[in-house]
Amino acid sequence: MNTTLSVLIVASIAVSGCATVRESRVNPFNWFGGSSSEPVAQATGSGGANPLIPEKRGSFFRPDDTEEVYPGWPVGTIDELLIERRPGGAIIRVTGIADRAGPFDVRLTEDAVQSGPSTLAYTLRALQSAGPRNAGVNARKVTAALWLTEQELAGIQEIRVTGASNALVTRR
Repeated sequence: MNTTLSVLIVASIAVSGCATVRESRVNPFNWFGGSSSEPVAQATGSGGANPLIPEKRGSFFRPDDTEEVYPGWPVGTIDELLIERRPGGAIIRVTGIADRAGPFDVRLTEDAVQSGPSTLAYTLRALQSAGPRNAGVNARKVTAALWLTEQELAGIQEIRVTGASNALVTRR
């Protein structure tokens, strides 16, 4: 009993002396010093890039000068077009029914030919594999959404979404 008590007392005294190691150079956490705040130089002018949006970079496999071409096909029928107002803009949500089962990578691509100063025109496109044509509607239904800011919607009176066989239009 006396031995364990004496070992316990000696160990507690030794451990309490370790508090000085916290401030010593032996501790690896002290090797680089503490952190401090420094001001960052701001870019002058209003045309500066947003640092939160990454810049487009090229790679060995895809150089900078090539534009990505989306290989999707127009979806067969546009079933629903909804404009949902939100603070700061609106969400365009489009539902369509593809010709074949299993469409994927659905996108709303802008149609520059039909777009004008007061009209936004989009095409609902999807990559489609060689699936069965007689599959149920749920296997062929796709939905895509696009966020537009209030600045992009300024002056727009009509939004048109086109598919392979029809188009839906909404007006203000």
